[in-house]
Amino acid sequence: MARSCNLLLYGTSSDNLRKLQVAQNALARVVCQATRTCSATELRRQLHWLPVKQCIDYKLAVLTNKARQTGSPSYLASLISDYAPSRSLRSSDKLLLSHPYTSLVMAHKEFSVNAPKIWNDLSFNCRAATCVNSFKRNLKHNLFHCVCSSLPVTVASCASDSSFLLWAN
Repeated sequence: MARSCNLLLYGTSSDNLRKLQVAQNALARVVCQATRTCSATELRRQLHWLPVKQCIDYKLAVLTNKARQTGSPSYLASLISDYAPSRSLRSSDKLLLSHPYTSLVMAHKEFSVNAPKIWNDLSFNCRAATCVNSFKRNLKHNLFHCVCSSLPVTVASCASDSSFLLWAN
């Protein structure tokens, strides 16, 4: 799956995400030269590949960070704004984005709605990163932690030699 198209997939149906995940799982088996019975989840973990849903969230979070930090692209930076409560609250120094109110179903696919949602769900350490590379590293670590913490850890490996490829951005 082309990573440049990930953002276009935000808000797509779960059926489409499932189809893309099946394709990514098949690709992981091909790259690792593994049999069909091997766990694709374990192969993706060895390759340091995020599942499709998390890849989409990753791309949206990176674009949001670039828009916040550098103001570019300006057409995206103009769609987001920092959270500024009217009175002093504990959340005022958490580097959050304000979440606009929407009543239309199609509005939930807009960048101005989804960027604050993804951004505000990130850990404070991730949001507080001052450079793009440290943000990406923290973000990927957080996404892997979320994915891997819900899965049982196995030591068995089906791949013949999967150490030759690391998917890093």
